[in-house]
Amino acid sequence: MKSTAKDWDAARSAFSTSIMVDTSLNVLAQNLDGPAWPIKSKDDTPAKYIDLGFEEVIELLQLKGQGPDKIDQLIEILRETLAFDTPFGDMIEQAQAASERDNPILKNLARLAIPENFPIALSFLDEGTLEFCKLEGLSTLGEFAVFAQGMSQNVIVGGDFRKLLNALSHVDEEALAGTVPFRRGQKGLHLAEAMAHAARAADGAARAELATTWFETEIAAIEKDVNAGGGLERYFVVIGDRELEKRAAQLLRPFLRIPQETPKKRSGWFSWFWRK
Repeated sequence: MKSTAKDWDAARSAFSTSIMVDTSLNVLAQNLDGPAWPIKSKDDTPAKYIDLGFEEVIELLQLKGQGPDKIDQLIEILRETLAFDTPFGDMIEQAQAASERDNPILKNLARLAIPENFPIALSFLDEGTLEFCKLEGLSTLGEFAVFAQGMSQNVIVGGDFRKLLNALSHVDEEALAGTVPFRRGQKGLHLAEAMAHAARAADGAARAELATTWFETEIAAIEKDVNAGGGLERYFVVIGDRELEKRAAQLLRPFLRIPQETPKKRSGWFSWFWRK
């Protein structure tokens, strides 16, 4: 068996809208130059398989007396059949190109040391773009990159989707810093910027909690330093906005294993005055 779950998912997704989805696999195989499909039943159609996952297809084939390697032929039949229809054939080719890393956005992510699995939920995008990504099942920047690569050039996108797409495509550090916790002039993603985005968002507490699970190394270093007498606020100076720095630090503090702030005691004449 040479095929992977990714190969199967690409083939079945593209074939799901084919007008030949209910055509016997035996007939489809006869129209190709490859070997005959071993199951002759008219009811053995692509529709019987494309709603199943990779392992489920293998199990179904075994129940029909076929070895696991038959999924290779099944995928080949779907691909070759779709090749007669240019739009669907192009879709398969695009999926293959993305899987082979021929994706400029993925390459730019690597150049910038931005992890492909960074959650879109921690990006600073408008609600419409976040909802669109959710509907399309895009939960990471890597998935965003592959989806963008597969989009038709005729598809018009706007808002923050286009902003992030252009930022990643052209390595626009200014625009990138406005959409993900990227620090201009450096590589990688950073906790301080993530918290600054969270402080601007309506769901800031939820974002802060998610950030603590993502930036675990930075969190551990901050906790160690603050517990040794360091100041939390100094980690946010890079933001360059005193008010935003303060809000970001306050938003993160409840999620850190450090002593919580206590009100400073008044002393001298002011202390006597406030006790009256």
